[in-house]
Amino acid sequence: MTIPTAVEIDHRDRALQAAFCDYVPQVFRTVDFRRWCAWGEWNDDYRAFAVLEEGRVVANASVTRMRLCVEGREVIGYQLGAVGCVPSHRGQGLSRVVMEAALAYCGGAPVLLFANEKVRDFYPRFGFTPREQALFGTELHAAPGGEAAPVLELAEAHVRAGLVSLSDKGLAVTERFGARSSARIASWYAANAFSRPLRQLSDKAWVLAGVEDGTLYVDDIFALESFDLRAHIPRLIDQPITAVHFGFTPERWWPQAGVVGEDLEAHLFVRNLTLPPGPHRFPVMART
Repeated sequence: MTIPTAVEIDHRDRALQAAFCDYVPQVFRTVDFRRWCAWGEWNDDYRAFAVLEEGRVVANASVTRMRLCVEGREVIGYQLGAVGCVPSHRGQGLSRVVMEAALAYCGGAPVLLFANEKVRDFYPRFGFTPREQALFGTELHAAPGGEAAPVLELAEAHVRAGLVSLSDKGLAVTERFGARSSARIASWYAANAFSRPLRQLSDKAWVLAGVEDGTLYVDDIFALESFDLRAHIPRLIDQPITAVHFGFTPERWWPQAGVVGEDLEAHLFVRNLTLPPGPHRFPVMART
């Protein structure tokens, strides 16, 4: 029996990129990469390691190169995503083949991934350790006021370019455990209609935020310098709110925010990575 091998797919090979895009919705039913690829967001930082059968991707593990921020230090690491196997080929060890190829590419660098409850037993086989993530929030009674922050459309190329510039040059949203240069991950969420609106507070500060059931959810902040987020809350809401929740550890933006629960939406696993003590949350818009 021939042992399958994984091939590396990057953005230059349009045929294999299309095969990858065909694979994704077979494994992740609500997810699609086609629009993100059409936007030109797949670059050298994203690599897919796939097993092919007659030109069709049947198993995959993708790797995103990351500028991770851990306790104020920037380190180069990787994040895995789109790991899986099409239903017709499960039970043949193909997920192991692509995982080993992806991890060989990462070498000894820090690696993280987010996974659902069903595969919690899979990743420890590859040296990954589960880590808890907290939810942060604060009570705040506020009403709309001032000039509403305009909504920016990430479907527009110049907006995506602006977000990349802010993300590359600006502050990491959290220094405890976060990332810089994650704009193209955020644009993937927008391409799949999974993100809240992108609002422009100024030329130097854009925020992904929206109100649901009286709570303002601030998912990410792309800014060149720190500013008083509290002062801009009335511009980000279109109805009264009683609370603010954050998609990241908000030590810079709202030091008084506290832990309001555990993040169970996706389970974090890390490899070759020591996380800071105490509660933290890797930014939701930087997760692949």
